[in-house]
Amino acid sequence: MRPYGQFCPVAKAAEIFAERWTPLIVRELLLGSHRFRELEMGLPGIPRSLLVSRLRSLERAGVVVRRPFGRRTEYDLTAAGGDLYEVVMRLGEWGQRWVNHEIGDADLDPSLLMWDMRRRVNVDRLPEQRVVVQVDFLGAKTGTFWLVLEKPDPSVCLTDPGFDVDLVVTADTLALHQVWMGQESLEHALRARLVRVEGPSKLARAFPRWLALSTFAAIKPASPVVAG
Repeated sequence: MRPYGQFCPVAKAAEIFAERWTPLIVRELLLGSHRFRELEMGLPGIPRSLLVSRLRSLERAGVVVRRPFGRRTEYDLTAAGGDLYEVVMRLGEWGQRWVNHEIGDADLDPSLLMWDMRRRVNVDRLPEQRVVVQVDFLGAKTGTFWLVLEKPDPSVCLTDPGFDVDLVVTADTLALHQVWMGQESLEHALRARLVRVEGPSKLARAFPRWLALSTFAAIKPASPVVAG
């Protein structure tokens, strides 16, 4: 980003934080993604070369530190990077309140939704045995994914992990995004058959309790301001 040429700290911070993709990279690091592949999972659509470039820029700015981890490399936020937590949270809250009133087809991304769901699992509510959930998306965008729900680290798989499937969730893609963002209740989606959970009744009844919604789902949209 070209510098603004201003002494204002807002301008100086924006030169680092407000570049395209950078807030989302910081979001992923804050949410626990430390390996390059994990960052790619949380940032579908970012070119690999651009992710490398942005990480290097954040390193130079003192926001990110790169550390060897065995044969791999991990990325962590420095104290300066961790201090962006409130900035990212307030930005998300503002977006949920003022911008994110409706989710359109262009906003749908089943793989990102599954990645987000995986890190919002209520691990303490999971049964002791592993539960494998196959999620089939239908409608505007399609795809099949697998949630491997086990303590202490649930995971999401883009290909069949080879385990027996315990539950099959079939969901209209738009409806499940709306549920996740708090725009529609899961109870309504289940009643309307927009989301169906099939499998042993004990697991099917418990499944909704295993998943928390988006961090921002509880924030209600503001009333639109009418000009004039």
